[in-house]
Amino acid sequence: MTANLSMANLGVGDLAMTRSRSATANTAAEIQAAARAKDKQAVRATAEKFEAQFLSQMMGHMFKGIASDGVFGGGHAEETWRDFYVEEITKSFAAKGGIGLADTIERQLLTLQEAV
Repeated sequence: MTANLSMANLGVGDLAMTRSRSATANTAAEIQAAARAKDKQAVRATAEKFEAQFLSQMMGHMFKGIASDGVFGGGHAEETWRDFYVEEITKSFAAKGGIGLADTIERQLLTLQEAV
């Protein structure tokens, strides 16, 4: 018996996790491509994107513990859109310096470029 993994069978949390895994795999490929390209702007953009995804994972878990009443009114719609909200917050946060992870990744990628 095979499992049917269509999008219709996945819950909101499952969809977010599937999207997150896919985004992480894409970012890993982008990091490798940026390291090979020797383009400093591409390296910085990729490092910031990676930091944003890391922060999104971290904050996503943090937001799950927050009650969904109040500003947005709660309910299924808020639960559905919360991941997108967290993603946008973390993109902005990473672009403004974040926690310094992008700086470290950028330095490492530039070092790898010099070695190649």
